[in-house]
Amino acid sequence: MIAEVLLVLAGHESSLFPDDHRLHPSFRSLLHPGEEQCLEALGQIASRYRQIKASCAILSRSSSRYICALCATLSQILKDEYESLVVETEAKVLKRDPSLVGQGSFVPLSAIRATFAQWDAPLIALQSLMRHLESQDQWRPGPLIDMLLERSKTGVYRIHDVISRLAIAVQRIWRSQLASLLIHGALSSTDPLASKDYILVDGSLPTCISEESKESIIYVGRAIATVKVNKWQKQLPRDLALQHASLLESVWPEDQYKFDSVLSQIRTNVSEWLWQHVLTQKDVEDAVESLANYFLLRNGEFSLALIREIERLKISRLAARTAGSSLIREQDLNLAVLRASLGTTAQHDSALLLLHFQLPSGPLRPLLPSLSSDPQALSSSTTNNQAEMVTFDDLVLGTPLILSYAISWPLDLFLYAVDLQIYSALFNYLSSLRRTHIRIHGCWTSLSNAQRARRRWTGLGEGGTAEDLNRRKELLRCGWSVVRDMGWFLDTLLGYVMIDVVDVEHRRLKDLLRKPYAGSESIRNRQRSGSSHPYSDEKATTSPSYLDFTTLRNIHTTYLERLVTGCLLSNPALTAIIRPIFQVCDRFVAQVERWGGDILPALLFEGSLGSGDDVGTMVRERFETVTEINKVFHTLLNSFYEQLSISTSNQPFNATADASKSILANSTLASVSTFQRTYVRTKGAKGLEGDGEVRRHVERLLLRLDFNGAFSKGGGSRFKGGNGVLPGEF
Repeated sequence: MIAEVLLVLAGHESSLFPDDHRLHPSFRSLLHPGEEQCLEALGQIASRYRQIKASCAILSRSSSRYICALCATLSQILKDEYESLVVETEAKVLKRDPSLVGQGSFVPLSAIRATFAQWDAPLIALQSLMRHLESQDQWRPGPLIDMLLERSKTGVYRIHDVISRLAIAVQRIWRSQLASLLIHGALSSTDPLASKDYILVDGSLPTCISEESKESIIYVGRAIATVKVNKWQKQLPRDLALQHASLLESVWPEDQYKFDSVLSQIRTNVSEWLWQHVLTQKDVEDAVESLANYFLLRNGEFSLALIREIERLKISRLAARTAGSSLIREQDLNLAVLRASLGTTAQHDSALLLLHFQLPSGPLRPLLPSLSSDPQALSSSTTNNQAEMVTFDDLVLGTPLILSYAISWPLDLFLYAVDLQIYSALFNYLSSLRRTHIRIHGCWTSLSNAQRARRRWTGLGEGGTAEDLNRRKELLRCGWSVVRDMGWFLDTLLGYVMIDVVDVEHRRLKDLLRKPYAGSESIRNRQRSGSSHPYSDEKATTSPSYLDFTTLRNIHTTYLERLVTGCLLSNPALTAIIRPIFQVCDRFVAQVERWGGDILPALLFEGSLGSGDDVGTMVRERFETVTEINKVFHTLLNSFYEQLSISTSNQPFNATADASKSILANSTLASVSTFQRTYVRTKGAKGLEGDGEVRRHVERLLLRLDFNGAFSKGGGSRFKGGNGVLPGEF
């Protein structure tokens, strides 16, 4: 019987167990109940072993190399450990080993049961594992590795050991696929990790791979593959490829910290090699210059022409007679870009072809500025909704409008999608400011022309009867006060943004790109003094003529961060006030345009005053409208100055989560958390390099606004009525 039991344990069929692990009824009367129990327990172990072997034989024919590797590893484990235990037990019986054979003449079934008891729990776990594998037709490597790692988390050591080795076997195959991608840029024809466009396939990566590592995998794989496909003059050095292969062989994906560290090192090495041999400094300088010219409005004549071209496009579509021709489409806006470039320095710029507008909401019919909006609600919303997202992408056209920049390899190694989103957000903000500034200046011109035309007939007065002469005079003075205050504020804000922020930061960036050693020396000096900087790379402090790729990325990151902070976009409380100011200015200009370009109504429009009223109805209505706009504008202006003053003492340069929302509210390519982690320091972080310079930017704006002391001496309120304090008066 002992020989029969050992054959059963080795996987052979026997008449002892005709049905699964149940003992044959004819043997029950010959056995002690304890012996019967031991035999059935051994039969159950043998039954599970046979089922696992059968499942391995079926699954090993799978088309997935990961399942085949798992089955091969499991078969080898069973052969080396379980089957060896059966052979070893049989050898002990034949040799009459006293540890197993009692008195050299009989073998207790309980001894054999105790010998194989160590496989009770592992075989149960393996049987459950094989059933789970057979329940699905296809297994991707990511979920498979996740499942194995999850099942290995148990307090039973032998289960943990066996399933961990299975997980290692699958990870070894996955790592070979990864090495092929990261070292050779090659994708497998079966079970590839990424598509031909180098987009990660769903389920190709386990969840233990962090987002940073996923980005590095695609970044390095695409870079190496593109270099090979383009047959670049220089390829990745063999010794560097061998070093990367050795690094990958030293870690497993389940060890997340070490795996992330290895991938980060590989990415850094590849990036620096690309910066030396593929992406040159001239390419970077040209790209930065083009982005500044068109997204930061540094090409003033083109930016001005583009805004005017969009305004003409809106008017022409409003005058269209057919429904189809009244729509504004993306191609119309892109054509406006080309028309705006005619006669400007951008006309022969090849970078202009990389610009194109996008309408996320699709084609639309243009709308004139609304005159029915309640400006009082705008002023009150600044105190209640400061934490809400504030965007400027719909102020130029009336609907969300995105300016994008087409980047190709190798420039996409330097510019990421989130960088272009920040540039687009800055463009929306600056173009909205510039458009409002243009409209206010146009309103000033219109009022001046109307005034000169009227004085030809009225002399020094405003015309009208003696009863309404004073009221017409007050209306005109109030209107001029409003347009002058609006023009002064927009002049101040635009001058601050373009001169103190954009020009200064752009000049600083170009200096760092052209003189990397000087910038590196300043970094080293700050490190010695104990201050920190986001691009304090060791190589940057030792090389006098080489700007490594990591330092380049960090320099550009800091540049964008300083632009966002200096333009006040990282402070949601300020952007919640700036947008209503633009809307109030636009509403005032639209109101003046509706009145024919003048504040005062024509004398013949008023009619006779014989009804006994002391002033005409039209003058009274216009006076109420202008006074209301004047009051709301100055309320917003006071709130802006107060919030700006508070922000300098409340450390606004350590932006919060809401600051990132105000920048990337309409982003679909990157998450807000990525922007916070990459571009904005948290409150617990040390100050940025030049934090004092960014703070001085804001202090310059405060000095510009309060140059005549109107804010500081007025007790926090500049609004004094229709003829309030004028900022231009000293």
